[in-house]
Amino acid sequence: MTGEQIYVSHAPGDLDLVQELFSTVKNFPFGVHIALEEVESGRSRKRLEGRLANSDVVVAVITDDAATDRWINQEIGYARAKGIPVLPLHEDERQRDGYVSDVDGVAIDRENPSFTIFNLLSRLRSELAPLGALSVPNWYIRFPCTIPDCSHPVTLDIERDQTKLWKQYKHGKLLTASCADCRSTYYFDPATIGFVRREEQPG
Repeated sequence: MTGEQIYVSHAPGDLDLVQELFSTVKNFPFGVHIALEEVESGRSRKRLEGRLANSDVVVAVITDDAATDRWINQEIGYARAKGIPVLPLHEDERQRDGYVSDVDGVAIDRENPSFTIFNLLSRLRSELAPLGALSVPNWYIRFPCTIPDCSHPVTLDIERDQTKLWKQYKHGKLLTASCADCRSTYYFDPATIGFVRREEQPG
């Protein structure tokens, strides 16, 4: 699982929501292209077509703001025509219509973003690594150790399936990854794969 590309189609008014929901998704070793970030970085809408065409999955964020945004409908239609899977991320089941009326989506719960991010990650794991019910796609996050004068690469392997990750979250147990050089330990939320804390090895 490396090199996959995700394109996120959304209304301009939903940028903060999108950035919150995809903050930890961006830590995985695949490209996440958020439409408005791409436009603000100087790319024209025409150039976004390349990002869209080369995507493995298109996530369409469908909210009240999105209902009047012509770009979202065009991008969903383009993806469907090219055979690219579209994953609707919606606030209300009734918003899932048109090209995505027959696609199971992920509900946005603004009161519980951890649950939304967990379900988003579950669907992305399913879409990007469909290895069968008995297989667990090996997802990981790699980052440099943040201890001064170390910066050794640290890898958090996510070998558990989503059901087990949710149970771990419900029981308050964190995922851990350790630096092989300085032996510091990093802790992560199993639902969102968000960073929680770091503990240095005494010594």
